[in-house]
Amino acid sequence: ADFDAKKKRKVAEIYKALNSDPIDVATLRRMAISEGGLLTDEIRCKVWPKLLSVNTDDLPPLPAGKELREESKDYQQVLLDVRRSLRRFPPGMPDDQREGLQEELIDIILHVLKRNPQLHYYQGYHDIVVTFLLVVGDRLATALVEKLSTHHLRDFMDPTMDNTKHILNYLMPIIDQVNPEVHDFMQSAEVGTIFALSWLITWFGHVLSDFRHVVRLYDFFLACHPLMPIYFAAVIVLHREQEVLDCECDMASVHHLLSQIPQDLPYESLISKAGDLFVQFPPSELAKEAAQAAQAERTAASTFKDFELASVQQRPDTVLRQRFRDRLRGEERLRGEERTKSILTKPRTNRFVKLAVMGLTVALGAAALAVVKSALEWAPKFELQIFP
Repeated sequence: ADFDAKKKRKVAEIYKALNSDPIDVATLRRMAISEGGLLTDEIRCKVWPKLLSVNTDDLPPLPAGKELREESKDYQQVLLDVRRSLRRFPPGMPDDQREGLQEELIDIILHVLKRNPQLHYYQGYHDIVVTFLLVVGDRLATALVEKLSTHHLRDFMDPTMDNTKHILNYLMPIIDQVNPEVHDFMQSAEVGTIFALSWLITWFGHVLSDFRHVVRLYDFFLACHPLMPIYFAAVIVLHREQEVLDCECDMASVHHLLSQIPQDLPYESLISKAGDLFVQFPPSELAKEAAQAAQAERTAASTFKDFELASVQQRPDTVLRQRFRDRLRGEERLRGEERTKSILTKPRTNRFVKLAVMGLTVALGAAALAVVKSALEWAPKFELQIFP
């Protein structure tokens, strides 16, 4: 009963903020962050536009889908992704209703891309769009997603992944501030941050199976700084401290552990922890460490390692796998191994064992980098390999 009373008070406070003149956005932000978030989808329809300063009185009509599809260079990829998005719809939803929503989803994505040619589609974008579609319906979703894409998601929609990687580089410095032991363990395992990529670029929509948890996080992220999702990712890793430290200290094991996100996380306490960390260690203070991480990552070793993890660990396309095999046969393998010995900066005895575990035929020689380059050119987008 106490919880209900608290909930009623919160609803009253939200409506009061909505009805004040001017609208009390600061209170709405506080409500979205505090325990339980915005509580209902009905409230989200009213508050999400305010958090993104979208004017709901003046929504543009949606254009005809047929022309959009014929003109769009992204249509085929979007279609594939949306077809694969079955589990993002509520279980038990009738097929025809779900198929109707999937058509709307395609149109919203193509519409936003058409109006903003500077934005590039990436796999996982549809996981964000479907969340908005299910909560607020197609017209409002289009306006909110467009605003979000030109602001919060802007870095993920560049032609390259450089800015996305830069955001991922904030992860380890946050962990280091809170728990140097976990940080050092992850550094020794050389796990990198690629395990958190799908979390970040879908705002966890792709990896959490319960829709209530996803929208609760969206309340939080919409009310906060665009880097908040990376703080939340750090908090999840920190929450799993014991599991991480009990893991074998090698790349494959730690990557595997971390990429399987537990579904029973204590969301409310993690959200308030992420908020606290953001206040204690704002991005401006972590920028230097993030830049150093970027510097370290520019070595051939880590770029190739990330790419390998993405493609080897998570069911790459068979075509890509075939390319790896073809390119790595013969003398290139030997040349690669020779070259590797000169590239490795940290003398680590288990380095080669580790690479063997990853199923690599060649470490980091010129051949390997050529493979990465051709694979990247071949894949419509690097993220292709990151999603199961």
